Amino acid sequence: MKSQKKVVLSLGSNQGNRRENIENCIQLIHRKIGLVLRVSKLYETPSWGFESDAFYNCALVLHTSFSAEKILRKIASIEKELGRIRKKTANYEARIIDIDIISIEDQVVVSETLNIPHPQMQHRLFVLLPLQDLKLEWKHPLLQKTVQELIVGCEDTSDCAIVSGLDSPYQKYHINKLNYIAIEGNIGAGKTTLASRIAGDFNAKLVLERFADNPFLPKFYKDQNRYAFPLEMSFLADRYQQLADDLSQFDLFKDFVVADYHIFKSLIFAKVTLQEDEFRLYKTLFDIIYREMPKPDLYVYLYQNTDRLLHNIKKRGRSYEQEIPAEYLDKINKGYLDYIKTQTDLNVLIIDVSDFDFVKKQDDYTKILEAIQLKING
Repeated sequence: MKSQKKVVLSLGSNQGNRRENIENCIQLIHRKIGLVLRVSKLYETPSWGFESDAFYNCALVLHTSFSAEKILRKIASIEKELGRIRKKTANYEARIIDIDIISIEDQVVVSETLNIPHPQMQHRLFVLLPLQDLKLEWKHPLLQKTVQELIVGCEDTSDCAIVSGLDSPYQKYHINKLNYIAIEGNIGAGKTTLASRIAGDFNAKLVLERFADNPFLPKFYKDQNRYAFPLEMSFLADRYQQLADDLSQFDLFKDFVVADYHIFKSLIFAKVTLQEDEFRLYKTLFDIIYREMPKPDLYVYLYQNTDRLLHNIKKRGRSYEQEIPAEYLDKINKGYLDYIKTQTDLNVLIIDVSDFDFVKKQDDYTKILEAIQLKING
């Protein structure tokens, strides 16, 4: 998964219901580009560079993994959806909505279509004052000045008046009120991707399963009968050790823990892979360990149909996974769902993500966040 970047956008409107235009724009950015973390106050400012009605302006910071060019394309789509019609002229004009990319962390981009940081930002108070509200630890990568220093040096004397505050979409999520979230799913369901993204967006300590270090895994896919028991025992030992260590160590700089597995997956996989006598021995050991493990405040199961799982497995290209049969995935899915039915004391949320792509489609990701928030709300 591509890393998340903090992107700052500037929004403006001077036609129609200006506040409504701005608020609708924020929601569309949140659903199409990235999680909107913070929004500045709303300012009223005179038109800049031409004679027209006053603008409402604000700035926001969001998380996204999209490239600068893709962000620009999505911005154009949002502006069009809100009713902006761009004219083929270099002159400034009144507009229902205007969205500018101000910065993408410390990136410098110069092309025919993009200049980042925005080349005029240091000359415009209607950009700098909202930017100051975001309280970013950011320095202009070319000018080497903070936002406060840019404001001091700005020669713009426009009257930029605060109208009101604005709500950020991030404020409606209270995921970080939980202490421990486990995200589970079949092979290829996207649990690691989702756990990583939630951890990045909500300041969580991320715990990822160390499956890649297991020497028995490639051997198991070649000869399941021979290597099933050592594989499942090594996984159980490693999962126990990792969760015991990570969940016991409090991180002062993180709000909660999100893991891409729950230790009960050991029993689910073992039931599918082990012979009956092996499983009885395994379960005896598992029950001893399981009693000591902390239970997650929320257990999220990502369900995907088998065809989609096979597609995802093929796409990510791990050589030792390419021969996994559909029947094996079916058994794992059934094992999870049967387990979930028996866990009356576990706070479970099942989300069918068979038709989701929460890497490329921001709206699919926000749907998952909203499902989690509804579960938290009870």
